[in-house]
Amino acid sequence: MTSRNLNSNKPAAPLLLRPSGKDYLWGGSRLNDDFEKNIAMDPLAETWECSTHPDGPCYVAGGGFDGKELAEVLRQHPEYLGERHRGRDSLPILIKFIDARRDLSVQVHPTDEYAREHERGQSGKTEMWYVLDAARDAELVYGLNKDCTREELRQAIGEGRLMRYLQRVPVHKDDLFFIRAGTIHAIGAGALIAEIQESSNLTYRLYDYDRTDKNGAKRELHVEKALAVADLSASGEPRQPLRVLKYRQGCASELLCRCRYFEVYRLFVNTERRQKVHYRADGLAFRVLLCVNGCGTISHEGGAVPFYKGDCLFVPADSVTLTIHGKAQFLDVRG
Repeated sequence: MTSRNLNSNKPAAPLLLRPSGKDYLWGGSRLNDDFEKNIAMDPLAETWECSTHPDGPCYVAGGGFDGKELAEVLRQHPEYLGERHRGRDSLPILIKFIDARRDLSVQVHPTDEYAREHERGQSGKTEMWYVLDAARDAELVYGLNKDCTREELRQAIGEGRLMRYLQRVPVHKDDLFFIRAGTIHAIGAGALIAEIQESSNLTYRLYDYDRTDKNGAKRELHVEKALAVADLSASGEPRQPLRVLKYRQGCASELLCRCRYFEVYRLFVNTERRQKVHYRADGLAFRVLLCVNGCGTISHEGGAVPFYKGDCLFVPADSVTLTIHGKAQFLDVRG
């Protein structure tokens, strides 16, 4: 798969990406087992599928940029981000797969305003979770079950009573959760999730079940920072949004989430009856196709590439027109 020449004004082709992995202690093996990531980590907790963040870069697989970090490609070609992101040379978003074999820590992320003031100009972190699979009894933490004060929560954390204040919500396959910055949350054991978020790695831990890592050390907590940014009012129980499928020949799509940072659609493609599905990014912004099921081929004037469950493609702004063949389900992320 190729992309635009350094000195060419022709529309750009998509880039197949290769992720970085994370071996956090709560992870499992499904990202290797289900998605064939072939990353030598055990556990493999996360794969950062589309990322220019220095803590977990992704790389181009194949074509003229083969082996290069996506961050390097975008520094050379900031126009790939689109008019909406003029002046940037890195992604404003980050896309992950997450395999929670055990509970993640109870945590909260800061807003952009807090992060820029207190974390050397970094971005905050608002995120969306799409549940790819879930154990029968899987749950997550979503906010508080009652209004609290900082002192109440501080004391509860010190006395090991924090869980009494947290709202626990059942999790099912295909559920969607929007986690605004400031929301106390935790992914529970048994959930396999695709996460779309701001490009940030700022996490403030409130509680980590007194676990120790492979060296016998407890992970750091960030109680005061977390309490400074957390929404301490009772959270309403999250409800699944009404989804409306829109059909056209060979495919259907539905809007999952729209916020100031990203739009996410679920795209179903089925061209078994020889239909063609055309797809491209306009000049406003890039897109990302994350294949969460199925397989097929994406072709364009410059070539073709097979894709499989778990693959991720970056589609530059003002791209060539792509033709998608196969039977697959994507998360279609628009920057």
